[in-house]
Amino acid sequence: MDKGRERMAAAAAAAAAAAAAQCRSPRCAAERRGFRRELDSWRHRLMHCVGFESILEGLYGPRLRRDLSLFEDCEPEELTDWSMDEKCSFCNLQREAVSSTPTEELSSQGQSNTEKIECQAENYLNALFRKKANHPMTMDRVEKNIKKRKYSEDFLQYGFTSIITAGIEKPQCVICCEALSAESMKPNKLKRHFDSKHPSFASKGTNYFRSKADGLKKARLDTGGKYHKQNIAAVEASYLVALRIARAMKPHTIAEDLLLPAAKDIVRVMIGDEFVTGLSAISLSSDTVRRRIDDMSADILDQVIQEIKSAPLPIFSIQLDESTDVANCSQLLVYVRYINDGDFKDEFLFCKPLETTTTARDVFDTVGSFLKEHKISWEKVCGVCTDGAPAMLGCRSGFQRLVLNESPKVIGTHCMIHQQILATKTLPQELQEVMKSVISCVNFVKASTLNSRLFSQLCNELDAPNNALLFHTDVRWLSRGKILKRVFELRNELKTFFNQKARPQFEALFSNKSELQKIAYLVDILAILNELNLSLQGPNATCLDLSEKIRSFQMKLQLWQKKLDENKIYMLPTLSAFFEEHDIEPDKRITMMISVKEHLHILADEMSSYFPNLPDTPFALARSPFTVKVEDVPETAQEEFIELINNDAARTDFSTMPVTKFWIKCLQSYPVLSETVLRLLLPFPTTYLCETGFSSLLVIKSKYRTRLVEDDLRCALAKTAPRISDLVRKQSQPSR
Repeated sequence: MDKGRERMAAAAAAAAAAAAAQCRSPRCAAERRGFRRELDSWRHRLMHCVGFESILEGLYGPRLRRDLSLFEDCEPEELTDWSMDEKCSFCNLQREAVSSTPTEELSSQGQSNTEKIECQAENYLNALFRKKANHPMTMDRVEKNIKKRKYSEDFLQYGFTSIITAGIEKPQCVICCEALSAESMKPNKLKRHFDSKHPSFASKGTNYFRSKADGLKKARLDTGGKYHKQNIAAVEASYLVALRIARAMKPHTIAEDLLLPAAKDIVRVMIGDEFVTGLSAISLSSDTVRRRIDDMSADILDQVIQEIKSAPLPIFSIQLDESTDVANCSQLLVYVRYINDGDFKDEFLFCKPLETTTTARDVFDTVGSFLKEHKISWEKVCGVCTDGAPAMLGCRSGFQRLVLNESPKVIGTHCMIHQQILATKTLPQELQEVMKSVISCVNFVKASTLNSRLFSQLCNELDAPNNALLFHTDVRWLSRGKILKRVFELRNELKTFFNQKARPQFEALFSNKSELQKIAYLVDILAILNELNLSLQGPNATCLDLSEKIRSFQMKLQLWQKKLDENKIYMLPTLSAFFEEHDIEPDKRITMMISVKEHLHILADEMSSYFPNLPDTPFALARSPFTVKVEDVPETAQEEFIELINNDAARTDFSTMPVTKFWIKCLQSYPVLSETVLRLLLPFPTTYLCETGFSSLLVIKSKYRTRLVEDDLRCALAKTAPRISDLVRKQSQPSR
């Protein structure tokens, strides 16, 4: 160690000599003094360390001497002559030449010696700290600070295998492929990860996790190879099967219980036993199907949100409705309409439970929280369609009023189908009495299973066109028309049945011709109303389309009233055929004609009340823009309107394209005019999509499956297809 002390002394001398080789700037002089003090402090520390070497060795034994041996061999094997830098090491300026005047403390010979000593000291110190950092004993000492933990097969019960990264063994989850730190190789930490992130796998045994671990190791060793390709194919097949299950609204267990065994049987019989093993790689457990559906639902929602935000006209409309499911939970269903790919797109948005009350504020907060979560402003909403419930249409605190407070440009609409049902529900007193009597007859037959069987047997014996009656349900829009049509078809069989059952009040209903005339008229008029109702149903409808159908029906009512004044009833085929069949004299038809006129008059008044005349100018601009006057167009769009009506290419497009596609195409050339029209066309006219969504909800959420709602419903109802290839790519990664 004497040699080391000599080197320390040489380094200190070199530091003193180095000052003469620096520039004479005041800042550099101050930095040199600080550097010299720092170097002196290290010199004393190193000297003390080396000086107490023998004392420490006596106290702590020869092990300390081995630790201190890292200071040996710090000098490079070959020392080269180091030349001073031409620039100052502090200020990086050109170094001034050291004059050789008598006042200098060092001679030129001393200067060359100083340079040599300085370079040797610098070389020594650099080598010292480099050796200190990379010395194997130092590395060993650092590694010993970390207690090495070995992997145990017992960790498989928590779903963990091992992976070696940079020479360190770490635990890796076989479910999510997450690799934890080496310090986490403890049962309690592994169990915490398993319980917090994968509680649904608690019922799985060790054999299941072992097979997952084997697959993970194979994938790790064979990335891009045969096993990796097979794994990708198996994951893709799992997604495709899960998507079919969701769209068919079937239980998740059907894949493992029915589809996979059936597929194996088909492959075994049609192709061969050797190909059956390939199907075993497809994971189709109930939990796997649920995760696949959740992934696809999240991907579909992400696409819908991105399409809404990137639409050429960043506005959209919504329709929403609330209903109670089989678990007595109130569900809020929302659909959205926006511009995508040159046309309107109606898409499922979300289905959320209303935990407590179902007031307008609850509905508004639920929709608002969803929009806020996805960073969508209320100002982007241009239309809201709801049913006629006070919570939705209340003029002061209804949902539509709350939305108007947030976005004044919103157009609120009341579902036209609901309005049509309300308008056509009213009947004259005598027709209402006949309707009640018919429903009572049906209930007498259907309420008893014995009566149902006897009536069915009677119909079969009489070769009737049908052998069963239909129940009447107020909430079903087409129920009244269907039940009356079936009753009128089986009127003779019902008369015979009530005669056998000794029910004279019911038998009289089908024996009296005047009563049968009323039933025949109800069959005709309710069939017409059902046809109107069906025409209002369906997707992709606009307020313009349905308003035209309503206006046509109103004009037909006026025409029919005029024809009745002329004693013409060709528009009522069932009643007309009944008159001909029973040879009813014209003078005896007067009473029935009066009742028909009264009902048609009431019906026309109700339709006018629920459907007042729509403003002609805005809808005329959308329906036939080339016939509208310039002064009828909003001032902000008049100049663009003039350019449009003088564009021959636009005239050609309007005659060959649907109205919605035409105005979307005009967005780029006539943005203000097109936005004015599209704000009228975008709002939903009905809540038809919500009604069909609730029908699907009744299938998905039953008493056997009470917790499956939104994700399954989105995969079943959404038009947007999930990006399965991207999901497979994420799932097939062997580790993270």
